[in-house]
Amino acid sequence: MRQHTVGLYTLGCKVSQYETEAIGEGFESAGFKILPFDEQCDFYVINTCTVTAESDRKCRQIIRRARKINPKSHVLVCGCYAQRDPMRLAAIDGVGAVLGNEGKMSLVRIAADIAKKEENGEKIDTVVGVDSLDGAKFEPMEIKRAPRTRAYVKIEDGCDSKCTYCAIKEARGHIRSKPPADAIREIEGLSSGGTLEIVLTGIETGSYGKDFSGDYGLADLILELDRRSSVKQIRLGSLAPELVSAEFIDKVKDVKILCPHFHLSIQSGSDRILGMMKRRYTSKKALSVIGMIREKIEGVQFTTDIMVGFPGESEEDFLQTLKFMREARFLDAHIFAYSRREGTEAYGFDNQIEKSVKDERSKRLMTLKNQIRDEILEEVIRSSATLSCLVETLENGIYTGHTPSYIEVNIKAESDGCDLRGKMVKVRPVSQKSGVLCCELENK
Repeated sequence: MRQHTVGLYTLGCKVSQYETEAIGEGFESAGFKILPFDEQCDFYVINTCTVTAESDRKCRQIIRRARKINPKSHVLVCGCYAQRDPMRLAAIDGVGAVLGNEGKMSLVRIAADIAKKEENGEKIDTVVGVDSLDGAKFEPMEIKRAPRTRAYVKIEDGCDSKCTYCAIKEARGHIRSKPPADAIREIEGLSSGGTLEIVLTGIETGSYGKDFSGDYGLADLILELDRRSSVKQIRLGSLAPELVSAEFIDKVKDVKILCPHFHLSIQSGSDRILGMMKRRYTSKKALSVIGMIREKIEGVQFTTDIMVGFPGESEEDFLQTLKFMREARFLDAHIFAYSRREGTEAYGFDNQIEKSVKDERSKRLMTLKNQIRDEILEEVIRSSATLSCLVETLENGIYTGHTPSYIEVNIKAESDGCDLRGKMVKVRPVSQKSGVLCCELENK
């Protein structure tokens, strides 16, 4: 049998990106050759997203694009949109298999079966393998190769929240966690291969271990990695504020490999809107968590997600979000407009907000976000502190990287200097521009 080729495409979050990498390594281990997605391939694997209606539309568009690249190809679809609406995807011409968010690694076997049937001239039927996620276990998957800079490792799947705007709980199912021994082995392997930073990620990362029978959680995993692993830096994925307890911070505050950076998914600074969203915290609780962490972890920075235009959001609600942003002082924020999502509770809410209002509020929030970010960077410059930086890319004579607190850094490359990509260096901040800290090497 000739060697078959596979193109991979991911829509959505870091969890999905990790899964696609693991699937790709599975295909390579089985003898398939991975090619860029825009090249002619025998198979295309598309890991889908369903966070918005636009995500669904784009998923269908990518499937048709794959078939246009190679009309004889077989498209294998998996992920969140596939979990929610498998039959619509299965009906698209050229789709050979649809799997949801369980059993994704079986795509390798399915592709091998299709290739064998094709070679023997046998009939090929579309495989639809989407079952309820009730009782689902954490699917074993791992990656063994990653860049020297940063790798994402999925340690948790699923969500127990019931947010009124979100379809992910239905698509991902209940909370389930990667066994600690498996997570540590995978991370140690990546670290031994030269990866300097590992990002622990999940759908609800802070709930890691909630499904274990014993008392073992995210803090325990971090402490064990600190004791047993050679990894240089651990960064945490998005955390829900209500899952960040004083006990958790007390456990990890002195762990040197833990980056002093927390991404807290806040969504709104209005308690009324948070209640309508069915978020499990108030603005006061979120500010309390931020204050507690700042008190116990030196040099910590925060990033967040903020939604504007949730149904019924008044000008007063929005002003409360602005006030919250000023008090929280986030280094950065992903600002996005509410997208009406069929199948969610908020889809039927009254007082849907006009696009023009969403756009105007987004601009005001973006202006404030940039102002706060620039103030933080100016404070860093005035401190004259030496910073550690993981160098990631080199383009047009400028290195780009991030500090442990996730401040983006630019360093001018020296003509006679060695290649700094994939290295940890010490830098001195000199100036800042457009949210980036311009630095010089300490030993210059």
